[in-house]
Amino acid sequence: MSDEGLSGVKPESEYKAFLAEGRFMLLRSRSSGRFMFYPRVAEPRTGATDLEWVKASGRGTVYSATAINQRPPAEAYSVALIDLEEGPRMMSRVEGVPAEDVRIGMAVTARIADEDGAPVVVFDPA
Repeated sequence: MSDEGLSGVKPESEYKAFLAEGRFMLLRSRSSGRFMFYPRVAEPRTGATDLEWVKASGRGTVYSATAINQRPPAEAYSVALIDLEEGPRMMSRVEGVPAEDVRIGMAVTARIADEDGAPVVVFDPA
C-alpha cells in the first residue's frame, strides 16, 4: 500500500527513512504549530498541508501501559501509550525496566531500536 498523498508526498516513507538515519522526527503544521503522529499528508483538525519535519525532543510520559506475558522462558514486555512532550500520543513499549514496573505518569525518553532489521521508536525510563 502506498502512502503517497498530496503532491507526491510520502510521509510514512520519509518517517521511516529518518528513523533509519537515527533521527526521530515529527510533522508539525506551520500555520497552527501543532505536531502530529502518525505521519500524514494533512493536519487532522484543519486539513492544512503546510507540514514540516521537526526533530522530536524524545521526552514523554506514559499515558497507559500493560504488561504482555509470554510463555516462559520469554519475558513479559510492555505495550504503552506515550504522550510526547510535543503533544501527540503514540503506541510503543518501555524497555529497561520489568514490564510490570511501567507506571502511568512515568517520564520516559525515546530511543531508536532495531526490531527484525527495521528501526522503531521505543522508550526508556527518564
